Amino acid sequence: MNDTAPGATEKDYSATLFLPETEFPMRAGLPTREPIWLQRWQDMDIYALQREQAKDRPLFTLHDGPPYANGNIHIGHALNKVLKDLVSRSMQMLGYNSAYVPGWDCHGLPIEWKIEEQYRAKGKDKNEVPVVEFRQECRSFAEQWVDVQREEFKRLGVLGEWDNPYLTMSFDAEAQIARELMKVSMSGQLYRGSKPVMWSVVERTALAEAEIEYQDYESDAIWVKFPVTEGALSGAAIVIWTTTPWTIPANRAISFSSRIDYGLYEVTEAPAENWAKVGDKVIIADKLAGEVFAKAKVTGYEKRAAVTADDLNAVTAAHPLRGLAGGYTFAVPLLDGEHVTDDAGTGFVHTAPGHGLDDFGIWMDSTRLLQERGIDPSIPYVVGDDGFYTKDAPGFEGGRVIDDNGKKGDANNRVITALAEAGNIIARGRIKHQYPHSWRSKKPVIFRNTPQWFVYMDKPIDGADDTLRTRALNAIDATRFYPATGQNRLRAMIADRPDWVLSRQRAWGVPITVFVNKKTNEILRDEAVNHRIAQSFEDEGADAWYQDGAAERYLGAEYKADDYEMIRDVLDVWFDSGSTHSFVLRNKQKWPHLKFPASMYLEGSDQHRGWFHSSLLESCATNGHAPYDSVLTHGFTMDGEGRKMSKSLGNVVAPQEIIKQFGADILRLWVASADYSEDLRLGKEIIQTSVDSYRKLRNTMRWLLGNLAHFKPEDVVDPAVMPELERLMLHRLAQLDAGVRAAYKDYDYRKVVTLLTNFMNIELSAFYFDIRKDALYCDPISSITRRSALTVLDHLFNALTAWLAPILVFTMEECWLERHPGADQSVHLRLFPDIPASWLDEELAAKWVLIRAVRRVVTGALEIERREKRIGSSLEAAPKVFVADPRYIVALEGQDLAEIAITSAVEIKQNEGPLDAFRLDDVPGISVVSALAEGQRCARSWKVLPEVGSDPDFPDVSPRDAQALREREAAGI
Repeated sequence: MNDTAPGATEKDYSATLFLPETEFPMRAGLPTREPIWLQRWQDMDIYALQREQAKDRPLFTLHDGPPYANGNIHIGHALNKVLKDLVSRSMQMLGYNSAYVPGWDCHGLPIEWKIEEQYRAKGKDKNEVPVVEFRQECRSFAEQWVDVQREEFKRLGVLGEWDNPYLTMSFDAEAQIARELMKVSMSGQLYRGSKPVMWSVVERTALAEAEIEYQDYESDAIWVKFPVTEGALSGAAIVIWTTTPWTIPANRAISFSSRIDYGLYEVTEAPAENWAKVGDKVIIADKLAGEVFAKAKVTGYEKRAAVTADDLNAVTAAHPLRGLAGGYTFAVPLLDGEHVTDDAGTGFVHTAPGHGLDDFGIWMDSTRLLQERGIDPSIPYVVGDDGFYTKDAPGFEGGRVIDDNGKKGDANNRVITALAEAGNIIARGRIKHQYPHSWRSKKPVIFRNTPQWFVYMDKPIDGADDTLRTRALNAIDATRFYPATGQNRLRAMIADRPDWVLSRQRAWGVPITVFVNKKTNEILRDEAVNHRIAQSFEDEGADAWYQDGAAERYLGAEYKADDYEMIRDVLDVWFDSGSTHSFVLRNKQKWPHLKFPASMYLEGSDQHRGWFHSSLLESCATNGHAPYDSVLTHGFTMDGEGRKMSKSLGNVVAPQEIIKQFGADILRLWVASADYSEDLRLGKEIIQTSVDSYRKLRNTMRWLLGNLAHFKPEDVVDPAVMPELERLMLHRLAQLDAGVRAAYKDYDYRKVVTLLTNFMNIELSAFYFDIRKDALYCDPISSITRRSALTVLDHLFNALTAWLAPILVFTMEECWLERHPGADQSVHLRLFPDIPASWLDEELAAKWVLIRAVRRVVTGALEIERREKRIGSSLEAAPKVFVADPRYIVALEGQDLAEIAITSAVEIKQNEGPLDAFRLDDVPGISVVSALAEGQRCARSWKVLPEVGSDPDFPDVSPRDAQALREREAAGI
């Protein structure tokens, strides 16, 4: 029992304890303190110091996919840039020269659109402004946003070559983009053709698949009769179904499938006012007959005959608008197509080769057949770039498919009305489905046949056996993907994609720098011309293409400018960004610490059809292989409920607001803690979770710093003579070293965070620190236990600050400088420490699994005593521990269980223990009976011990504490 006399006043020995001492604040104050570290890094040019320090190390190059320079960064940007910084910093600390050169995409429609909006607001007409002047305004706009985004990215703690980034609009970049295009041209891969492309009427340009998003859209659906004019089926009509009635004037054929069963059906019963009349004979797929007649409100029908593929091959039909305004008098052939199914519709596909890729493909594949049958294979341009019908749509010229605001025009209604008047429509309806929209204007697009510049996917390159498609597929197989599913995704896209459309009908971009002979339509391929073009771009930028006399300047004396067409289309911006490897990774003069191919490309999963895709094609076209060794993809940021963030929902989380309220390290911890391979959720509760996790990590580091204030070089203890508990912690450090390094190498930052937070919260704060507080605070200066603990704390500090540095870039810098102040000091100039493999001790670790199990039973019993207020502190207890399992007896031999369980004493008995003893179900063979400690409470350590008072010079403390006091006095402390 405690024999301290009632009312006695204990002497205050707190000044004699080695209590933690540190100026490292408990409250982080990250929003105000982080800019201090940013300025410090800038002043010391830490990025240059890293490059110098790592100049002889192997190169690791994460190539930056360029964000678009047209607005403040959003949370998706923050996720992307922090992930890149995690990769770059961790690879640097793993022993690489991991340089990071940020870049920006500066050309293209979004910027051009912004300038046009400004023009419209001022009543100006873009077409009345000289193109070079317009391009200069676009350049200035991009420069402004590059500067804004640069500061926002730096505020995230992203370390990179911010003073020397790459810009796709810099003169050297524009020159190299042009060179890459001209390489494609010289190898015979570039051609001008006419194909249906996705066309934005609103933006007046072709769009790539990567510039398309699919949204719900309600379309008109119609079932149309094409009267059979030739063959055994004359008198019947083939029925097609379409959700784009406006394309009917462009129809030139009907596609069917020889794999589908068709029938000739007669309407036997129908309402008098119906479009489908009694006696009508129609040909449709058997599987879809019931559905078609239901849509047509036919109440009775009979199948008269089966219709074979041979029957259909012999059929020619009339256009359903035949004779309208004197047009549509041509024959409509039937073509057997692989793309036709009987999943929906009628089993026949209305084929307008100017408005669909499948339609175009089967039409072009049938050219010889069409010519043999006397059918003109040319494709009409039925709809202009403004969405209006042209003269090739007799009876509808002036009608509009989509207007300048992206709204439906009158085209559908005009066509449906004409079909009804011709008696060739049997049903109509509406259907809601996913329809392509421009991701910029958010307006629907149309497929439209236009002259464009393409790169062949399947034409042999330079007479060799390989093609761009085979090169790209082989390159994908040679690339590592994180996660691995990205490989199949990109492979499927490359395997199925059509020829690559490069041209855009805009002004702000790198021009398609080719000349075409007006007589032969051949592309001019001349290296001397190409050199003059590239050199002028180096000196003046791509604006040189638009200067007066440019054609004569480039063609020189060898050619007459009047004989050649100078192409005015610009390159798709995906070709720009796809070419970055050539003017960034391979530019050793400007960036000597980068390598080609890049070690990694890292972007959101949408870039499988964007930057990963275009970079792969561009590099395969010019180099024969991918520009990257590996590809890492991340998901999108959603709100806390898993919904897409949008201004209309009011659920947008801005990185600037998180930084302002909590600091960038909190945002970085959220990124590192999340499974980035999936979509990431972010809301108030999720951020608060990161705040709570951060607070625990910070407090652990603060406690380490406070205790290390008492650590001196002469305190270092060799692991061989350390107590078991310290050797156990060194074992865990060696284990963690392998786990943390492996996780960083696998880009598994979530695992890094999990390993370190569990270690710091559970094994350090709640176990090791808890046990060793007494020795660290109270033991004599000479204590081997105290010195061993300080040595371990030093190792812990060195390891944890390094392992967490790529994630908590500001906080670990603050920790490191708190202990190692100095103008040349930075945690970010370190490598991950080399942890000796000799520290591993699996036998010791297995032993301590048993010891910790016993400790859990003891602390569980004491918790009940505290709850029942029978004790206030565990040091008031001296529990009796009953051990029935001999394994525990062996493990506890020689151990101070009272020290481990943080009690004043422990009595161990080797038996089952009483029935009412405390037990834990998962620790069989251990039971505990609580008891109070006997003796007096030490006024210095607060342990309750019988020997307190045995030292006459220090009658109110234990002998251990008396020795500590003597050593302090001797040392003059």
